Amino acid sequence: MPGALERPEGCWAWVVLLASVVAQALTLGFPACIGIFFTELQREFQASNSETSWFPSILTAMLHAGGPLCSILVGRFGCRPTVMLGGVLASLGMVASSFCRSLGQLYLAAGFFTGLGLCFSFQSTITVLGFYFTRRRALANAVASVGVSLGITLWPLLARHLLEELGWRGTFLVFGGVFLHCCVCGAILRPVAPSVAPGAAPASREGPPVPSKSPAPGRLAACGRATLRYLAFDILWQNGGYRVFTLGVTWMILGFPLPQVFLVPYAIRHGVDEHKAALLISIIGFSNIFLRPMAGLVAGRPNFARYRKYLFSLAVLLNGLTNLVCTVSANYRVLVGYCLVYSVSMSVVGALFFQVLMDVVPMDRFSRALGLCTILESISILLSPPMAGFVLDSTDSNFSYVFYMSSFFIVSSALFMGGGFCALQRKERQGRPAGTEAAIPEAAIPEAAPLPALPGEDPGSAEKQPCTEEITYVTSV
Repeated sequence: MPGALERPEGCWAWVVLLASVVAQALTLGFPACIGIFFTELQREFQASNSETSWFPSILTAMLHAGGPLCSILVGRFGCRPTVMLGGVLASLGMVASSFCRSLGQLYLAAGFFTGLGLCFSFQSTITVLGFYFTRRRALANAVASVGVSLGITLWPLLARHLLEELGWRGTFLVFGGVFLHCCVCGAILRPVAPSVAPGAAPASREGPPVPSKSPAPGRLAACGRATLRYLAFDILWQNGGYRVFTLGVTWMILGFPLPQVFLVPYAIRHGVDEHKAALLISIIGFSNIFLRPMAGLVAGRPNFARYRKYLFSLAVLLNGLTNLVCTVSANYRVLVGYCLVYSVSMSVVGALFFQVLMDVVPMDRFSRALGLCTILESISILLSPPMAGFVLDSTDSNFSYVFYMSSFFIVSSALFMGGGFCALQRKERQGRPAGTEAAIPEAAIPEAAPLPALPGEDPGSAEKQPCTEEITYVTSV
């Protein structure tokens, strides 16, 4: 409908920004409350710590790994239908999970389908911000990140209250209705007028054309080639800075989500009241409401560009060392102080993640680099909680070992990234070309050699896929 098209930076852009804040609160904030149901699910299904840990790991992994599929849907149908589809899918997953009779069914319903739906809703609302905001894009992303903090603050409180009143099955049923609000957020995302935003084609219903003359095998070959181009292994091989960053972050994620999953069960096991235990996660989220936008705006200043990689490594190091506090004492006041310090490092890590990636990778390759990094993250997220659950089962539910494990992965990744960035900078100063692609001006970086055409593929099909590298997908650390 031509009358429904909006202009970038117009009045409706701020309504879209508000919708993005709400969508992030609903989607990215939700995994923070999963730890509240850990003990109830373990008791209900008579499961071990490792078996129960697969539920939050699958949900969070799908929240990150669904990016490639989300990119196809956004390019084909636009952001608005994709957000609404995600809300419906997340709602159906939670409603179905309230009737589950086994952990396997819970993995499929609340883990796979809800996680995939949350991914669709979250990434599409972030993508559309790039079309609505041009001059104020940094400000829009900083404001949108407040939604994550709001979700981390409110979801645990709501989950604790509903769990006492309705049980976990009734709570999951209510959550299914809450996720339908993603459809409302999606309905607000009107397409941007292509006349004033030439790059906004993905926000409309128009997608990349499918060659009608190619047979079905040719389409499959083109799809496979596009997938290989999206998974930026060529950048991983050629760019030393991106290699250090991606490997370090992938290793870090093995320990990064563990405090949010196991902090509440840890506090309850050491005699902390259940309400106070749930409040710990809310303290982290409430602090992030103010810290994350401030850190994002400060990190975006040009005079911080040279030091962002090292500030990121330092924040990761602080985050890992902070987790050692939980191995010393489970006193509630100590845990509150831990949450405050943890939220500071978490905010800086979240704010600098995308800035550092933009520093080490040229912008014309950013979406591909982010896609590969996201997929590798999802593998680590999938493995991390079950590994911690196995440690708990092997140590008679001694949560101290979980926090030791978290600190080991995070601290070692910080040392690896800091040392790797220093080594690359030293090579750059000595004039050695290896690993210095990130320091070369973008215009001087040659484009990677195109992948050879697969059998049955039109040699010119690579030029017929403009949306493959134009859409930027953002996920939360």
